[in-house]
Amino acid sequence: MKSNVKRREGVVVSSKMEKTVVVNVDHLIKDRLTGKIVRKRKKFYAHDENLQCDVGDYVLIEETRPLSRLKRWRVVEILRKKA
Repeated sequence: MKSNVKRREGVVVSSKMEKTVVVNVDHLIKDRLTGKIVRKRKKFYAHDENLQCDVGDYVLIEETRPLSRLKRWRVVEILRKKA
């Protein structure tokens, strides 16, 4: 059975807020006019309950109910810590 929960992978760019991290998610698309590959970036505010994420960590986030005005995602796991 397939779940309809959206999941994204990205890099933590800010962890200055209390129990909140900002995750930068990149994806590559092909430009319709030129045919070149273009990198698109989007920032997501994610809930970090245990305060484990630091700037530079590669994390997996998933969509959840609205937690605040901007927070609609939560950190599922840290895939790779910053070296």
